[in-house]
Amino acid sequence: MPSGGLTVAGDTPGAPEAELLRRIDTSVPHIARVYDFLLGGKDNFAVDREAGARAAEANPALLRGVQGNRAFLARAVRYLAAECGIRQFLDIGTGIPAAANTHEVAQQAAPGSRVVYVDNDPIVLVHARALLTGGSGRIAYLEADVRDTALLLSAAAATLDFATPIAVMMILLLHCVPDSDDPWALVRQLMAAVPPGSYLAITHPTADFDPESAGEMMSRLNAMMPRQITYRPREQVLAFFDGLELVEPGLVRAPEWRPDSPRTAANPAQLWAGVARKPG
Repeated sequence: MPSGGLTVAGDTPGAPEAELLRRIDTSVPHIARVYDFLLGGKDNFAVDREAGARAAEANPALLRGVQGNRAFLARAVRYLAAECGIRQFLDIGTGIPAAANTHEVAQQAAPGSRVVYVDNDPIVLVHARALLTGGSGRIAYLEADVRDTALLLSAAAATLDFATPIAVMMILLLHCVPDSDDPWALVRQLMAAVPPGSYLAITHPTADFDPESAGEMMSRLNAMMPRQITYRPREQVLAFFDGLELVEPGLVRAPEWRPDSPRTAANPAQLWAGVARKPG
């Protein structure tokens, strides 16, 4: 997967936009662009739309479910900034910018919050340069793969202070890391690098709630995408939080994590979600 340098809001961008655009492979779907399509975005290609449509056909709850995931992100960031005093966010697997991005929610609750976004699709960087700017704190973008934790952490340190608590956001990301790459070890490495009082927030798709439709959806996406996805059961998702203190209500279906209305809680998202604090 591609990796590169850090782009900080206000700094001179790294790779020219034309170079980034040349690196975008429009012949195969990419999970960030499929997700953009499912959210109703326009920054996707025909192959992404086909993959998303086939997945939604297999699992009709998917379209509302991605909205439920996005709503969880906003609630979690708001909770971390407003109630936990977090002022730094490392958002890995950010995807193409949409409404209620991490920095917007965080800086609304706590002006001056710092955010580093991480993704591995060049089209995300192109849009990040245009949209992930402004605000009252520092905003940075890192093009990197989550499996290159050394690069990721080193570059993020240009913006974030690793001596003070950081919220590590891994929203709809870890299902893109196969068991063979040991995603649990990657999470441990990331959380080992942040100080006590830091937090980890995760959403992860699962077949626990509807094995037949979720399994068919995963099969269809994996038949079209070069990077395979893995849905995991609750006990495997819970293992990502080993050594951390889950905040109430624990690991639950994403819409049921501190919902702000009965309608929010009723969203059909088939995702496990949790937020946990690093003790010490």
